[in-house]
Amino acid sequence: MQPRSSARIPVGISQCLIGDPVRFNAGHKHSRLCTDQLGALFDLRPVCPEVAVGLGTPRKPIRLVGDPTAPRAVGTVNRDMDVTEALQHYADEVHAGSNDLCGFIVMQKSPSCGMERVKVYEENGHPASATGQGVFTARLMQHNPLLPVEEEGRLHDPVLRENFVNRVIVYADWQQLLRDGLSASNLLAFHAKHKYLLMAHQAPGYKRMGQLLANPGKGEQLEQTATAYFSELMTALRRPASRRGHSNVLQHVAGHFKRVLNPPEKAELQQLIVRYRNGVVPLVVPMTLLQHHLLRHPDPYLLQQAYLQPHPPELSLRNAI
Repeated sequence: MQPRSSARIPVGISQCLIGDPVRFNAGHKHSRLCTDQLGALFDLRPVCPEVAVGLGTPRKPIRLVGDPTAPRAVGTVNRDMDVTEALQHYADEVHAGSNDLCGFIVMQKSPSCGMERVKVYEENGHPASATGQGVFTARLMQHNPLLPVEEEGRLHDPVLRENFVNRVIVYADWQQLLRDGLSASNLLAFHAKHKYLLMAHQAPGYKRMGQLLANPGKGEQLEQTATAYFSELMTALRRPASRRGHSNVLQHVAGHFKRVLNPPEKAELQQLIVRYRNGVVPLVVPMTLLQHHLLRHPDPYLLQQAYLQPHPPELSLRNAI
């Protein structure tokens, strides 16, 4: 429960989502979820790939055509207009010039920004049998596959929203660790801090990463260990934690209080954990009681755990999961 810095975390965002009229029809897709809620935590840095490569506003729309695994971005009216390379080069520029970004929120269904399930058409104009990725976002994710990227539409799902925010914060914490200077002790402390958060997402992953850190080494070996560790960590966190995973961690946390709580308090805590696992109450309910017990009975190990307060409580991200 260590307090975070007051500085907001830099996150890229499709410019139409902040309300700027940059879409092909000179409109926007303003997302108050992003600007009002997530904007309190994130320093939102807008980009519009299509405007950046010289397409006007308003403009004739583009769409994906060809092989869904490597589609071309071409004009819907002027089929000779192909902006695929231009969008890819712009993604290269964003990657090179914004290496402090800790996440990216993109506009769904967009031929430039869509993360998944973007319509692709065959050369004859018929829909292809498979969907693809927006050209800009696909290139951005190729550059940095560990960077948390999510579509605005999916963020309206409370589970996916909380998962994305967690991943962005962990990514930012890792970048801070590297700025502070990588060492074996810092790496082990980082792993210990994120133990329960990782266990909620993937308990086997926690054990596997613990084995990876058993001999972190020095110098080049330490850097290789850290790179492999962070790759496994971000891959594990990409899968949202289930009620079963959260319940398992809640039981582990509750175990720290077994000697200080009286029988009625233990029974109350167990009842809330069971009710959460059965879907009767949201995660915030047993978490609030655990926070109460931790306040009364401070535990140094628990106080360092990112899981107990991974994001600012005013975001209320655990109220609906």
